[in-house]
Amino acid sequence: MMSSVKVESVVKVSALIGEGPVWEESEQTLLFVDIAGQKIHRWSPTTCQIQSIETDDTVGFAVPRKSSGYVAGVGRSIVAIDWSTEVMTSLVDIDEDKPNNRLNDGKVDPMGRLLAGTMGKEEQPAQVQKKQGSLYSVNSEYLVTKHLSEVDISNGLEWSLDQKTFFYIDSLALSVDAFDYNSSTGHLSNRRVVYHMEEGEGLPDGMTIDAEGNLWVACYNGGRVIRIDPTTGKRLQTVSLPVMKTTSCCFGGPDYSDLYVTSASLGLSKSERNQQPLSGNTFRVKGLGVKGLPSHSFSG
Repeated sequence: MMSSVKVESVVKVSALIGEGPVWEESEQTLLFVDIAGQKIHRWSPTTCQIQSIETDDTVGFAVPRKSSGYVAGVGRSIVAIDWSTEVMTSLVDIDEDKPNNRLNDGKVDPMGRLLAGTMGKEEQPAQVQKKQGSLYSVNSEYLVTKHLSEVDISNGLEWSLDQKTFFYIDSLALSVDAFDYNSSTGHLSNRRVVYHMEEGEGLPDGMTIDAEGNLWVACYNGGRVIRIDPTTGKRLQTVSLPVMKTTSCCFGGPDYSDLYVTSASLGLSKSERNQQPLSGNTFRVKGLGVKGLPSHSFSG
Protein backbone atom coordinates (compact mmCIF):
# COMPACT_ATOMS: atom_id res chain seq x y z
CA MET A 1 0.00 0.00 0.00
CA MET A 2 2.82 2.39 0.88
CA SER A 3 4.14 2.53 -2.68
CA SER A 4 0.81 3.90 -3.93
CA VAL A 5 1.11 7.07 -1.84
CA LYS A 6 1.49 10.07 -4.14
CA VAL A 7 2.43 13.60 -2.99
CA GLU A 8 1.80 16.51 -5.35
CA SER A 9 2.12 20.27 -4.98
CA VAL A 10 -1.32 21.60 -5.91
CA VAL A 11 -1.68 25.14 -4.53
CA LYS A 12 1.36 27.11 -5.65
CA VAL A 13 1.01 30.26 -3.57
CA SER A 14 4.37 30.14 -1.76
CA ALA A 15 2.75 31.22 1.50
CA LEU A 16 4.91 32.71 4.25
CA ILE A 17 3.07 30.54 6.79
CA GLY A 18 0.38 28.45 5.11
CA GLU A 19 -1.88 27.03 7.84
CA GLY A 20 -5.27 25.80 8.97
CA PRO A 21 -6.61 23.91 5.94
CA VAL A 22 -10.35 23.20 6.08
CA TRP A 23 -12.30 21.29 3.42
CA GLU A 24 -15.62 22.94 2.58
CA GLU A 25 -18.00 20.23 1.51
CA SER A 26 -20.71 22.51 0.10
CA GLU A 27 -18.27 24.29 -2.21
CA GLN A 28 -15.79 21.41 -2.67
CA THR A 29 -13.03 23.92 -1.94
CA LEU A 30 -10.05 24.10 0.37
CA LEU A 31 -9.92 27.03 2.75
CA PHE A 32 -6.58 27.93 4.36
CA VAL A 33 -4.67 30.93 5.66
CA ASP A 34 -1.27 32.55 5.31
CA ILE A 35 -0.64 33.77 8.86
CA ALA A 36 2.25 36.15 8.24
CA GLY A 37 1.11 36.95 4.70
CA GLN A 38 -2.20 38.13 6.24
CA LYS A 39 -4.38 36.37 3.69
CA ILE A 40 -7.22 33.86 3.59
CA HIS A 41 -7.22 31.62 0.51
CA ARG A 42 -9.92 29.49 -1.06
CA TRP A 43 -8.81 26.99 -3.69
CA SER A 44 -10.88 24.80 -5.99
CA PRO A 45 -9.36 21.50 -7.11
CA THR A 46 -11.77 21.28 -10.03
CA THR A 47 -10.80 24.65 -11.55
CA CYS A 48 -7.40 25.06 -9.81
CA GLN A 49 -8.47 28.66 -9.22
CA ILE A 50 -7.57 30.45 -6.02
CA GLN A 51 -9.50 33.34 -4.45
CA SER A 52 -7.89 35.37 -1.69
CA ILE A 53 -8.82 38.14 0.69
CA GLU A 54 -6.45 40.21 2.79
CA THR A 55 -6.68 40.70 6.53
CA ASP A 56 -5.20 43.73 8.30
CA ASP A 57 -3.21 41.63 10.78
CA THR A 58 -1.91 38.07 11.18
CA VAL A 59 -4.65 35.49 10.57
CA GLY A 60 -4.32 32.29 12.60
CA PHE A 61 -7.28 30.40 11.17
CA ALA A 62 -10.51 30.71 9.20
CA VAL A 63 -13.46 28.33 9.57
CA PRO A 64 -16.94 28.17 8.05
CA ARG A 65 -19.82 29.69 9.99
CA LYS A 66 -23.24 28.00 10.10
CA SER A 67 -25.18 31.19 9.36
CA SER A 68 -22.95 32.12 6.38
CA GLY A 69 -19.43 33.18 5.58
CA TYR A 70 -16.54 32.49 7.93
CA VAL A 71 -15.05 33.36 11.28
CA ALA A 72 -11.33 33.98 11.51
CA GLY A 73 -8.73 34.76 14.14
CA VAL A 74 -7.22 38.07 13.06
CA GLY A 75 -4.66 39.54 15.43
CA ARG A 76 -6.38 38.98 18.79
CA SER A 77 -9.93 39.28 17.44
CA ILE A 78 -12.46 36.69 16.35
CA VAL A 79 -13.98 38.29 13.26
CA ALA A 80 -16.90 37.42 11.01
CA ILE A 81 -16.12 37.54 7.30
CA ASP A 82 -18.51 38.04 4.41
CA TRP A 83 -16.50 36.57 1.55
CA SER A 84 -18.42 38.26 -1.27
CA THR A 85 -17.98 41.79 0.12
CA GLU A 86 -14.71 41.10 2.00
CA VAL A 87 -16.25 42.90 4.98
CA MET A 88 -14.88 41.83 8.38
CA THR A 89 -16.76 42.44 11.61
CA SER A 90 -15.16 41.93 14.99
CA LEU A 91 -17.20 39.60 17.21
CA VAL A 92 -15.01 39.37 20.31
CA ASP A 93 -11.45 40.20 21.41
CA ILE A 94 -9.20 37.68 23.14
CA ASP A 95 -6.12 38.08 25.36
CA GLU A 96 -6.89 41.77 25.82
CA ASP A 97 -4.22 42.09 28.52
CA LYS A 98 -1.52 40.77 26.16
CA PRO A 99 -1.11 43.14 23.22
CA ASN A 100 1.95 41.23 21.97
CA ASN A 101 -0.02 38.03 21.50
CA ARG A 102 -1.83 36.75 18.43
CA LEU A 103 -4.35 34.03 17.70
CA ASN A 104 -2.90 30.88 16.22
CA ASP A 105 -4.67 27.62 15.34
CA GLY A 106 -8.44 27.32 15.80
CA LYS A 107 -11.03 24.63 15.10
CA VAL A 108 -14.73 24.03 15.66
CA ASP A 109 -15.83 21.16 17.91
CA PRO A 110 -18.68 18.76 17.02
CA MET A 111 -21.12 20.97 18.97
CA GLY A 112 -20.30 24.10 16.97
CA ARG A 113 -18.06 25.74 19.60
CA LEU A 114 -14.90 27.42 18.39
CA LEU A 115 -11.66 26.54 20.19
CA ALA A 116 -8.70 28.78 19.48
CA GLY A 117 -5.34 29.41 21.07
CA THR A 118 -2.91 32.28 21.33
CA MET A 119 0.86 32.68 21.43
CA GLY A 120 3.39 35.45 21.85
CA LYS A 121 4.13 37.10 18.51
CA GLU A 122 7.41 35.92 17.06
CA GLU A 123 10.18 38.50 17.09
CA GLN A 124 11.47 36.30 14.31
CA PRO A 125 10.48 32.77 13.29
CA ALA A 126 11.08 30.17 16.00
CA GLN A 127 11.82 32.86 18.58
CA VAL A 128 8.65 32.90 20.59
CA GLN A 129 8.16 34.41 24.01
CA LYS A 130 7.31 31.33 26.02
CA LYS A 131 4.34 30.76 28.34
CA GLN A 132 2.42 33.74 26.90
CA GLY A 133 -0.36 31.78 25.22
CA SER A 134 -3.74 30.43 26.28
CA LEU A 135 -6.47 28.19 24.91
CA TYR A 136 -10.02 29.54 24.69
CA SER A 137 -13.43 28.48 23.53
CA VAL A 138 -16.09 30.75 22.07
CA ASN A 139 -19.74 29.66 22.06
CA SER A 140 -22.63 30.76 19.86
CA GLU A 141 -23.29 33.74 22.17
CA TYR A 142 -19.60 34.79 21.84
CA LEU A 143 -18.98 33.95 25.47
CA VAL A 144 -15.24 33.35 25.84
CA THR A 145 -13.91 30.71 28.26
CA LYS A 146 -10.21 30.27 29.03
CA HIS A 147 -9.26 26.62 29.42
CA LEU A 148 -5.44 26.68 29.57
CA SER A 149 -2.81 29.30 30.23
CA GLU A 150 1.01 29.42 30.10
CA VAL A 151 0.97 27.79 26.67
CA ASP A 152 4.05 28.29 24.48
CA ILE A 153 2.58 27.84 20.99
CA SER A 154 -1.09 26.83 20.92
CA ASN A 155 -1.44 24.64 17.86
CA GLY A 156 -3.28 21.53 16.64
CA LEU A 157 -6.76 20.69 17.95
CA GLU A 158 -8.95 17.66 17.29
CA TRP A 159 -11.66 15.51 18.88
CA SER A 160 -11.99 11.75 19.11
CA LEU A 161 -14.74 10.07 17.11
CA ASP A 162 -16.86 9.61 20.26
CA GLN A 163 -16.28 13.29 21.20
CA LYS A 164 -15.09 12.28 24.68
CA THR A 165 -11.44 13.15 24.11
CA PHE A 166 -9.86 16.42 23.01
CA PHE A 167 -6.41 16.24 21.43
CA TYR A 168 -4.16 19.25 21.71
CA ILE A 169 -0.68 20.37 20.71
CA ASP A 170 1.48 22.95 22.46
CA SER A 171 4.30 22.76 19.91
CA LEU A 172 7.30 23.45 22.16
CA ALA A 173 6.23 20.67 24.55
CA LEU A 174 7.02 18.30 21.64
CA SER A 175 3.99 16.16 22.38
CA VAL A 176 0.43 15.45 21.38
CA ASP A 177 -1.74 15.61 24.50
CA ALA A 178 -5.22 14.38 25.30
CA PHE A 179 -7.90 15.65 27.68
CA ASP A 180 -11.20 14.22 28.78
CA TYR A 181 -13.77 16.39 26.98
CA ASN A 182 -17.23 17.18 28.23
CA SER A 183 -19.02 17.96 24.98
CA SER A 184 -22.03 19.53 26.70
CA THR A 185 -19.99 22.04 28.73
CA GLY A 186 -16.69 22.10 26.81
CA HIS A 187 -14.81 21.40 30.04
CA LEU A 188 -11.30 19.88 29.78
CA SER A 189 -9.75 17.60 32.40
CA ASN A 190 -7.19 14.83 32.97
CA ARG A 191 -4.40 16.01 30.67
CA ARG A 192 -1.98 13.33 29.48
CA VAL A 193 0.60 12.79 26.74
CA VAL A 194 -0.41 10.40 23.96
CA TYR A 195 2.63 10.82 21.73
CA HIS A 196 6.06 12.35 22.23
CA MET A 197 7.96 13.50 19.14
CA GLU A 198 11.03 11.49 18.20
CA GLU A 199 14.41 12.71 16.97
CA GLY A 200 14.09 14.25 13.50
CA GLU A 201 10.31 14.62 13.65
CA GLY A 202 10.51 18.35 14.37
CA LEU A 203 7.76 20.25 16.19
CA PRO A 204 4.17 18.98 16.23
CA ASP A 205 1.97 21.57 14.52
CA GLY A 206 -1.51 21.18 13.06
CA MET A 207 -3.41 17.89 13.07
CA THR A 208 -6.53 16.10 11.90
CA ILE A 209 -8.25 12.78 12.59
CA ASP A 210 -9.21 10.01 10.19
CA ALA A 211 -12.31 7.82 10.14
CA GLU A 212 -10.41 5.09 12.02
CA GLY A 213 -9.70 7.42 14.93
CA ASN A 214 -6.00 7.91 14.24
CA LEU A 215 -4.34 11.33 14.27
CA TRP A 216 -2.35 12.87 11.41
CA VAL A 217 0.16 15.41 12.71
CA ALA A 218 2.11 17.86 10.55
CA CYS A 219 5.73 18.06 11.71
CA TYR A 220 7.18 21.57 11.44
CA ASN A 221 10.88 21.43 10.52
CA GLY A 222 10.34 17.68 10.09
CA GLY A 223 9.22 17.61 6.46
CA ARG A 224 6.57 15.02 7.13
CA VAL A 225 3.13 14.14 8.39
CA ILE A 226 2.91 11.27 10.85
CA ARG A 227 -0.08 9.07 11.61
CA ILE A 228 -0.35 8.09 15.26
CA ASP A 229 -2.68 5.84 17.18
CA PRO A 230 -3.73 7.87 20.24
CA THR A 231 -4.79 4.78 22.17
CA THR A 232 -1.39 3.05 21.95
CA GLY A 233 0.81 6.12 21.40
CA LYS A 234 2.45 4.36 18.45
CA ARG A 235 3.39 5.94 15.14
CA LEU A 236 1.71 3.97 12.36
CA GLN A 237 2.91 5.76 9.24
CA THR A 238 5.13 8.58 7.98
CA VAL A 239 4.48 10.59 4.82
CA SER A 240 7.50 12.59 3.64
CA LEU A 241 7.05 15.92 1.87
CA PRO A 242 9.53 17.88 -0.28
CA VAL A 243 9.50 20.80 2.19
CA MET A 244 10.70 20.92 5.80
CA LYS A 245 8.19 23.38 7.26
CA THR A 246 5.01 21.31 7.03
CA THR A 247 2.40 23.11 9.16
CA SER A 248 -1.04 21.48 9.14
CA CYS A 249 -3.29 19.01 7.37
CA CYS A 250 -6.90 18.06 6.68
CA PHE A 251 -8.73 15.46 4.65
CA GLY A 252 -10.76 16.58 1.66
CA GLY A 253 -11.94 15.71 -1.80
CA PRO A 254 -15.32 14.25 -2.77
CA ASP A 255 -14.91 11.23 -0.47
CA TYR A 256 -12.37 12.71 2.01
CA SER A 257 -9.60 10.38 0.85
CA ASP A 258 -7.13 13.16 -0.06
CA LEU A 259 -4.90 14.61 2.64
CA TYR A 260 -4.09 18.30 2.11
CA VAL A 261 -0.93 19.57 3.78
CA THR A 262 0.05 23.23 4.16
CA SER A 263 3.61 24.52 4.52
CA ALA A 264 5.64 27.63 5.31
CA SER A 265 8.52 29.43 3.62
CA LEU A 266 9.18 32.07 6.28
CA GLY A 267 12.49 31.64 8.10
CA LEU A 268 14.22 29.58 5.42
CA SER A 269 17.76 30.60 4.46
CA LYS A 270 18.56 31.31 0.82
CA SER A 271 20.17 27.90 0.38
CA GLU A 272 17.20 26.16 2.05
CA ARG A 273 14.86 27.98 -0.34
CA ASN A 274 16.93 26.79 -3.28
CA GLN A 275 16.81 23.21 -1.95
CA GLN A 276 13.07 23.41 -1.19
CA PRO A 277 11.56 25.54 -3.98
CA LEU A 278 8.03 24.29 -3.19
CA SER A 279 8.08 25.70 0.38
CA GLY A 280 4.88 27.58 1.19
CA ASN A 281 2.80 25.55 -1.27
CA THR A 282 -0.08 23.29 -0.28
CA PHE A 283 0.24 19.60 -1.12
CA ARG A 284 -2.26 16.84 -1.81
CA VAL A 285 -1.45 13.29 -0.69
CA LYS A 286 -3.35 10.53 -2.48
CA GLY A 287 -3.41 6.78 -1.99
CA LEU A 288 -3.26 6.69 1.80
CA GLY A 289 -6.05 4.14 1.99
CA VAL A 290 -7.91 6.02 4.73
CA LYS A 291 -10.56 8.70 4.76
CA GLY A 292 -11.19 11.75 6.88
CA LEU A 293 -14.37 13.32 8.17
CA PRO A 294 -16.26 16.53 7.41
CA SER A 295 -15.33 19.62 9.41
CA HIS A 296 -17.75 21.41 11.73
CA SER A 297 -19.11 24.95 11.31
CA PHE A 298 -19.16 27.60 14.00
CA SER A 299 -22.64 27.99 15.51
CA GLY A 300 -22.27 31.71 16.33
